[in-house]
Amino acid sequence: MTNEKMKAVGLYKYLPIENPDSLIDVEVEKPMPAGRDLLVKVHAISVNPVDYKVRSPKNREESAPRILGWDVAGVVEQVGPDCTLFRPGDEVFYAGSITRPGGNSEFHLVDERIVGAKPTALDYAQAAALPLTSITAGESLYDRLGISRNQADNAGKTILIIGAAGGVGSIATQLAKYAGLTVIGTASRPESAGWAKELGADVVINHFEAFVPQLKASGFDHVDYILCLNSTEKHWANMAEAIAPQGKICSIVETDELLNLTLLKNKSVTFVWELMFTRSTYQTPDMIEQHKLLNEIARLVDEGVIRTTTNETLTPINAANLRKAHAMLETGRTVGKVVLKGF
Repeated sequence: MTNEKMKAVGLYKYLPIENPDSLIDVEVEKPMPAGRDLLVKVHAISVNPVDYKVRSPKNREESAPRILGWDVAGVVEQVGPDCTLFRPGDEVFYAGSITRPGGNSEFHLVDERIVGAKPTALDYAQAAALPLTSITAGESLYDRLGISRNQADNAGKTILIIGAAGGVGSIATQLAKYAGLTVIGTASRPESAGWAKELGADVVINHFEAFVPQLKASGFDHVDYILCLNSTEKHWANMAEAIAPQGKICSIVETDELLNLTLLKNKSVTFVWELMFTRSTYQTPDMIEQHKLLNEIARLVDEGVIRTTTNETLTPINAANLRKAHAMLETGRTVGKVVLKGF
């Protein structure tokens, strides 16, 4: 650490977002990079459900401010002695690690193996909307569901994306479409259904109604893959019914209820979890795959294949605006991403 101070937004107590103390403006020491860490000057951040889940009320107090935030776009200020991928002045974007202080601060330390080169076609705010959702979507499709990046391999195959208009759904829809899959999205409101179609969904069904009758009405008996981005237990029976024999289901949403895995047995269905923090939390040997994936996303953005999902930008990055962003996300009705820029 240096004796230099930096601005940040943090919390000492876990409180409802209406409480002004739920997120507060603080000053903390500016950190120094060691090992493979980059010190990044933060230009923009975005907010994800993980932020309000971590911040949600609980009977605990922090002795030092806890800093949240797992989507950053900025510029490398300094590099640790073991860095080989980036140098000072590089523009970067990344989601960071849940086990370390988050990016809601003027400067931020991150392992270079989970950082990508920022898309050149986007400004910092647009780029900050992408990392966490892109890594989650990419890992879900390629690593967990085992979907090929080669369009020819996916001819005639279908994927059902539950919650297609949300942050992860917005990217997963575009990636799945680009991979050559027929994409069926779920949405429940005209604006979210319209957004999903704009991003490439071939068909949109309502996730508050039984899936199979809606699929059949659209010409599908079942689907080869399901990506569940909303309430795993609520959709469990519908997913078990809609999935093809030997199909695969991936979910990113933890459940408080026991799931009846036997529903998947007769069809020999695979069920798999995705958490984009797994690699950084456990320092897995393949951590660098996130660096590669973010660079791939940046290339697809610059080629015009993937568009950013920024929907609302707030300025500056401070506690008042972050409380506003958390409150918006907690409604569960945001379409696209809420981004904050500039300290």
